[in-house]
Amino acid sequence: MSRTITSQPSIQFAQAVTGAADKTGTQAPPSPLPSALSGERRTLDSKAGQLCYYQGGPAQSEAQHTVPLLLIHSVNAAGSAYEMKPLYDHYSRLRPVFALDLPGFGGSDRSDRPYTPRLMTDAVHAMVQEIRRLMGDGPIDAIALSLGSEFLARAAAESADDFRTVALVSPTGFRGTGRLDGPPESTRGMPWLHTLLTRGPWNQGLFNALTKRSVIRYFLNKAWGSRRIDLGLLEYSVATTRQPGAQHAPYHFLAGNLFSKDITRVYESLTLPVFMCHGERGDFVDYRGKAAVERLPNWQVEELPTGALPFYELPDEFTQKYDAFVEKTLGTTGEA
Repeated sequence: MSRTITSQPSIQFAQAVTGAADKTGTQAPPSPLPSALSGERRTLDSKAGQLCYYQGGPAQSEAQHTVPLLLIHSVNAAGSAYEMKPLYDHYSRLRPVFALDLPGFGGSDRSDRPYTPRLMTDAVHAMVQEIRRLMGDGPIDAIALSLGSEFLARAAAESADDFRTVALVSPTGFRGTGRLDGPPESTRGMPWLHTLLTRGPWNQGLFNALTKRSVIRYFLNKAWGSRRIDLGLLEYSVATTRQPGAQHAPYHFLAGNLFSKDITRVYESLTLPVFMCHGERGDFVDYRGKAAVERLPNWQVEELPTGALPFYELPDEFTQKYDAFVEKTLGTTGEA
């Protein structure tokens, strides 16, 4: 039986922060960004800069023998760990859960620097090592959304022993029938476009226009393939774009600098169990390229009648399919 999750804890905050901007056309002064999720909000110093993450789960005595779960959000103009809230809230009742703010987003370092797949992958590696420091050695499970899937896949390809399973939700890199077999760690970046976005007098003004509430709602509608979006996600997305340095990583995203040109080979190189799930509604429905991995015995590919965030619209169906995948993995490997 399905249920729709609509979480709205930050609506009043975001409206207070951004209301003046919507009325005047100028951006209001930034206010401190509230926590995206419940549990403990922590920071970690790493080679990818200071990272913010959230930790939740049952009592330590109940969780100490349970495999931790890492959640990784997507990349867009307003990305944050809030995107993973339905999964975080669900699994934190059952097992240790960690949700990362990727570099340039949420509470993590938003400095003006190159944002690349390597930087993001290094952040995933750092987070995995932090989980192992806190929870003990042993592989973890991880779920990533959209472009975050490319970073998780690369991390798993580089350090397979760190992961028991990986799950890729609406992953990028499968559009069309062409392959992305570029040189190792090459990107689809367009340096001229990044220069155009960042070097002109329109730098901040353009970002302000792209992150108005009405524009963010428009893009969420396109992701959902519906106007019935999650209002809590909308308001937190608006709030996170009002923070200092919020434009730096999104401009690299818009210029293609965070999309890997070799991702088909990275996906195919994964040897651990992989769960992939995508929707069939909205702007993100072209997964013809999944034929490259559907034939692989370690991949399980599912499609749900949703938009690009299936765990918001059909949380029970999504978690049932994911849990069954993990149980099948345990049965295959004999792990507890």
